[in-house]
Amino acid sequence: MGFLQAVAFDPGPSLHCGPVTLRHPLMSDHAAWAKLRADSRDFLVPWEPRWAVDELERAAFRRRLKRYAQEIRNDTGYPYFVFRSDDHELVGGLTLAFVRRGVTQCATLGYWMGESYAGKGLMTAAVVGILRHAFDQLQLHRVEAACLPSNQASIRLLEKVGFTREGYARAYLCINDCWQDHVLFAILAGDPIAGVSGIGALSASR
Repeated sequence: MGFLQAVAFDPGPSLHCGPVTLRHPLMSDHAAWAKLRADSRDFLVPWEPRWAVDELERAAFRRRLKRYAQEIRNDTGYPYFVFRSDDHELVGGLTLAFVRRGVTQCATLGYWMGESYAGKGLMTAAVVGILRHAFDQLQLHRVEAACLPSNQASIRLLEKVGFTREGYARAYLCINDCWQDHVLFAILAGDPIAGVSGIGALSASR
């Protein structure tokens, strides 16, 4: 029973960010998620940790949701799927991970986008929305992000939204089975978040 309760957690309110809507993943999202990830595999693999052998299977997705539910309960992580607002199509995902409280009040932002939806401004809108939520609702002071030096699309997104480049970390993360350097970025609660056309005030609904 505990396992089922952990998977069937309250998804909480959806966050409406202009062209996209964010909400916590549900088991009913598995088919759309697995298809989007499979269709985008070659596009995503160079930027992500190595995929597990059962990465897209239903049982693995159920375990993922169980971990997500635990992180939300413990206030250590907040995963979201990104949906296009006009037709509710799943287009990607993003996570506020490694939430640290106390004197830090910080989290790490990660995100991914399906290949056919990349370059259309949807993830930029999602990042703007999640930052507003992080600072206004979760009361974080700082959000960090890191990306490969060769990932110019991600660097442009972070800089456009208002992140500041803070450093360069050698062999920072194991990406695609190889320890790779990363460029480090951060944005503070007091920093301006760049406006994106079509995004007004962040709203939430169930």
